[in-house]
Amino acid sequence: MRLTLRGWTVVVAVVVAVALSWGFGPRALNAIVVPLVVVLLAGLVTAVRTDRPRVDRQPVSEGFIGEQRRVEVAIETDGPIAATVRDTVGDGLSSTAEPVTETTLEGDETVTNDVGLEARGRHRVGPLSIVVSDIVGLVERRFEYEARTPVLVYPRVHELDSGPAADIRALAGVADRRDREEFDHLREYQRGDPLRDIHWKTAAKRPDGELVVAEYADDEAIGAVTVAAECRSRRFDEFADRDDEWAAATASVVTVLLERGAPVGLSLPDETQQPGDGREHHRELLGLLAVAGPGELDDWTRQDADVLVRTDADGTTVVVDDREIPFDRLRGRDRGRRNGSDGRDHDARRGQGDQNTQRGRGDYDSRRECDDDGRSGVSP
Repeated sequence: MRLTLRGWTVVVAVVVAVALSWGFGPRALNAIVVPLVVVLLAGLVTAVRTDRPRVDRQPVSEGFIGEQRRVEVAIETDGPIAATVRDTVGDGLSSTAEPVTETTLEGDETVTNDVGLEARGRHRVGPLSIVVSDIVGLVERRFEYEARTPVLVYPRVHELDSGPAADIRALAGVADRRDREEFDHLREYQRGDPLRDIHWKTAAKRPDGELVVAEYADDEAIGAVTVAAECRSRRFDEFADRDDEWAAATASVVTVLLERGAPVGLSLPDETQQPGDGREHHRELLGLLAVAGPGELDDWTRQDADVLVRTDADGTTVVVDDREIPFDRLRGRDRGRRNGSDGRDHDARRGQGDQNTQRGRGDYDSRRECDDDGRSGVSP
């Protein structure tokens, strides 16, 4: 508890009034000093009797770099009090102005402020402080709250449809392998079986001419795609201060494969996620990439992966079936460099699609719907 500038002004006025009373009599003391002292004492009593407000931080949804999120803090008080609520924005987040709210808290109030997502990772908003004062503003009391609100920021997700057609086909071909089911056994044809499952070669050899149908193993792991990612060294370029290029490249590759309906697993130097599909699985993979750090994979993981995303001193490369594709070329950025630019002219021609490149595309389900079985499909 302490006096405000206005409170110290009152104290100075009282001291001056007391000094003047020696020269002009006690009437000056009664007319000026007594009201000021009463107001000051009332402010002190109000501040002392103010109970600590109860604070409940609301969760903040995750997002991509360049997006904004609203931070909400519910504050409960026993009565009306004038207060200044000040929140702290941690590293990796930004605010256009210092998140300070001057308001009157009465009962249940919710204080909000918007923060910008600037860098991938798990960041925090807080701690929070509430400064309450008397109605005149002479005395104030500060309450500190160490609780923080976590904010998860995903890496950027780039469009991968502007590179050479051969590179795009190579990456898409990995997802299309999901159609290759594992043969299990043959059985006799039954009415209603799809014609595409008839094993014509075997049926032609049967003396009775009966049709047979091929059965395939029902295993979700069959056809799954494993993406492995490693960052052997950091690149001190445009990605270094905002987003690791290898995380952005991996997130982009994972998103493309999931969009094509393939179950995708992810192997990182310190974390592994089993294959899966759907909205929640996509968010889990992005969450891993949001907090993943640089490191190297072991030889077995590197060789066993269907797609390898590798970042080293020479840049970021996507390896598919021993085909090494520079990530910039897969994005179509090197096309702009060959034309004597840094790729901005190419991005400008893409119009609305450029917003996805600059801000992070968001969840791939914004353009797709999930079927009842959890697998994604293209929305009409």
